[in-house]
Amino acid sequence: MFATPTSRYVFGTLPWYSVLIVSGICLALFLALREEKRLGLPKDTVIDLALWLIPSGIVGARLYYVLFTWDMFRSDPLRIFRIWEGGLAIYGAVLGGLAAAMFFSRKRKLSLPILTDMIVPGLAIAQAIGRWGNYFNMEAYGAAVTNPRWQFFPAAVLIPGLSGGVWHQATFFYESMWDLLVFAMLMVTRRHMRRSGDTTLWYLALYGAGRFVIEGLRTDSLMLGQLRVSQGLSGLMALFVLIVFLWRGWTAGRRLPALLLLAAMVVAAPLLLMLPLPPTVSHMLLMLLALVICAIAYIQTKPAELEDQPCPPHPSKI
Repeated sequence: MFATPTSRYVFGTLPWYSVLIVSGICLALFLALREEKRLGLPKDTVIDLALWLIPSGIVGARLYYVLFTWDMFRSDPLRIFRIWEGGLAIYGAVLGGLAAAMFFSRKRKLSLPILTDMIVPGLAIAQAIGRWGNYFNMEAYGAAVTNPRWQFFPAAVLIPGLSGGVWHQATFFYESMWDLLVFAMLMVTRRHMRRSGDTTLWYLALYGAGRFVIEGLRTDSLMLGQLRVSQGLSGLMALFVLIVFLWRGWTAGRRLPALLLLAAMVVAAPLLLMLPLPPTVSHMLLMLLALVICAIAYIQTKPAELEDQPCPPHPSKI
C-alpha cells in the first residue's frame, strides 16, 4: 500500500503535483501573515510581497531546472511551460524569490533580513508539502533497494519499469521529513534569535545540511559535469552560515574560540571524508559537524555584544 501512487491526478486532468505546490504556497502565506504581526511589519506587507515573490519563485524554479536539463527541452521548447509535469527546482525558486524580496525591500524601504525571517518558516513547510508532488510524479527517488527488508514504503517506493516495478530509496520522503523538522526548529527558536536575519541563516544551515546528504542519494540530480549542482549549493549554504557565525565571534573580540572552532572544522572535515565509510555516512557526519560548530559559534557570542543589532520588538503575541 502506498508503494506507488494510484494516479498522478486528483481527478480529471488536475495533477496532484500542482495541488500540493499551491497548498504549500497557501500555508506559507498563512504563516507569513502571522509572522508579519509578530515582527511589527506594516499591514498587508505579506500580500504585497507575495504578488512579486510567487511569480518570481515559480519562474526561477522552472528556469533553474530547464537550464540544467536543456537536452530534455531542446527538441520541444514549448514543453518548458508544462510545469504540471514536474520540474521545479527549489533552489531556483529561492533565488527568484530572493531577487523579488530584494527589489521589494528597497522599494518599500523595509529590512531585507526581517522580510526573509518572515518567509522562511513557511518556506520550510511548503517544501515539506511540495516534495509529495515528486511521489505522485514518481521522481526524485534514489538508488535501487535490493534488500527485501527495506522494500516497503516509506523506506522505498516502487517505480514501474520495463521489467516490472523496481524498489528505490524514497528520497522525496526523507527530504519532506527533514523539512518538517527544519520548520519545527525554526518555529520553536524564532522568538529567541539575537539579530534580524538569524532565522534565515539557520534555515540556510539546516536545510542546506539535510539537502546535502539527501541529494547524494538521488539518481536524478541536476548535474554540471560531474558535480551535483544542488548538493554543491547546499554545502555552500551551510559553509556560508558557519563563516558568518565565526566572523561574528571574531569581530566581537572572541577570537580564540572562533579560531579553535575554525581549526576543528578544517582538520576534522578532511578526516571524515577519508574514513572508509559509505559516502552517505561521511556526508551525514560532515554536516552534523558543521551544524554543531555553527551552534557553538552562535551560542558563544555573548548577547551583550550584539546589542547594536537587536531583533525588532514583538508587539503582539500569537
